[in-house]
Amino acid sequence: MECYNLQRQAACLKRSLFDQGYLDEQFCQIEDLQDEASPNFTAEVACLFFKDSARLMTNIEQAMEKNPRDFNRWDAHMQQLKGSCSSIGASRMKIECASFRNSCGDENAEGCVRSFQKVKREHGVLRQKLESYFQLLRQAGPAGTATRCGGA
Repeated sequence: MECYNLQRQAACLKRSLFDQGYLDEQFCQIEDLQDEASPNFTAEVACLFFKDSARLMTNIEQAMEKNPRDFNRWDAHMQQLKGSCSSIGASRMKIECASFRNSCGDENAEGCVRSFQKVKREHGVLRQKLESYFQLLRQAGPAGTATRCGGA
């Protein structure tokens, strides 16, 4: 019974991540690649995303400090992060990355700073929410790891 409750909680949490716009269908496609041979595939992909995105955000921060008003450089770094967000389905982060890039196109440094702060905030929130989601799946056991987007 507890396993069922944990699975239900995980499904509800995942649904809320979609409903609130944190994730998009790309996340489902990653979950669809998960099978018995790699039951933690999605969590591993998410872990790699957070490691890579943290590095990319550090690169952006350094570019903004070392190269003030070099909007082309800032934009190139943010394009990498936006691509990474797209690959995992981090929808809200991707939207903020696009906003940053638009500010770069307008040569609006203040807009870039504001958007970058939002990117970092969305990154932290998404990380926390996905860690909770994966924790619930681990607690639910093997049946929980098989939860797919279509069934949630």
